[in-house]
Amino acid sequence: MINFSLHCDNGHAFDGWFRNNEEFDAQAERKLVSCPVCGSLHVGKSLMAPAVSTGRKREKIALAAGEEQKQVLAKLKELSEKVRANADYVGDKFAEEARKIHFGEVEARGIYGEATREEARSLVEDGVEFMPIPVFPDDRN
Repeated sequence: MINFSLHCDNGHAFDGWFRNNEEFDAQAERKLVSCPVCGSLHVGKSLMAPAVSTGRKREKIALAAGEEQKQVLAKLKELSEKVRANADYVGDKFAEEARKIHFGEVEARGIYGEATREEARSLVEDGVEFMPIPVFPDDRN
């Protein structure tokens, strides 16, 4: 898709998206392109500066994305640490304890631990709400 800068014979400027240059020409010839301001069917393309992507621009975008990713990971790590500090570790008994809490067999409290895929799938089927906590490399050392 190409975004064309367009104008009508009354001087109104607007944009339009077309598959290619030929598509714009075909639609304009069939009077399918009109000015959104005044409805004029006499529409033409305005001069446009080409959108050129430079290596420096790509590098800046990559750096910004990398920095944003670092910030998101830092927030996830902070959240993970907060959960671990304010919840009881139940190890591989997570599914069993979560189910007991869900069905009111024990007092509700925050817990965390490990569960197999099958146990997690079963918890979902039983309507037990839980959320995986990310494990970071530092957590394993």
